[in-house]
Amino acid sequence: MMLFLSYLLSRSRTLNIVERARQLSIIPVVALPKLEHALPLAESLIEGGLPCAEITFRTDAAAEAIEQISKRFPELLLGAGTVLTTEQAQRAMDAGAQFIVSPGTNPTTVDFCLSKGVTIFPGVCTPSEVEMNLAKGVDVLKFFPAEPAGGVNFLKAICAPYKQVQFIPTGGIDTKNIGQYLALPQVVACGGSWMVKPELLEMGNFAEVKRLVAEAVAMVNQYRAQ
Repeated sequence: MMLFLSYLLSRSRTLNIVERARQLSIIPVVALPKLEHALPLAESLIEGGLPCAEITFRTDAAAEAIEQISKRFPELLLGAGTVLTTEQAQRAMDAGAQFIVSPGTNPTTVDFCLSKGVTIFPGVCTPSEVEMNLAKGVDVLKFFPAEPAGGVNFLKAICAPYKQVQFIPTGGIDTKNIGQYLALPQVVACGGSWMVKPELLEMGNFAEVKRLVAEAVAMVNQYRAQ
């Protein structure tokens, strides 16, 4: 009974998060070099018109950065990425992450997040991985690595038999190809890092981050208008 209630709670939260992500169309995927970059980054995203971030566990600053951002900017849609273990998932949850993203599908981590009522977007790039997640009731998935795995044409082929599945393509996506992905009805949003490159953060060039974010938002709005 408790597991079922956790599933219902997770499902409700997922629907809300997915709707917010669809409205934004882009999820900035961030590897923060230093903790002191966390709040300036969040400010740049919000001021640029994209109040969303996936802070990856590729750096030691991830968990504490999520905690600082979630407390200072609760309006920002905030997730934890590159989550590989249940321990990392728990740290992300404790820090205030609203959703969890993993590069692949680890059944143990997926089950753990579902048991906690927390949204997880597991990574997939094969039909077998899609079906593994569907069996757990998870139907919003990260398509990773999008471009190396076959890009838009491959994702179209995957979408055909799995019409109930929605995808968040990530990996090799930038201004040159994002429009092709967003044109697919089953794509919720695209993960991208071109506007939050580690070298920009390392230099503290948040003015450029803000400019690139605003440019990306304007581009997405143009696609929508078309």
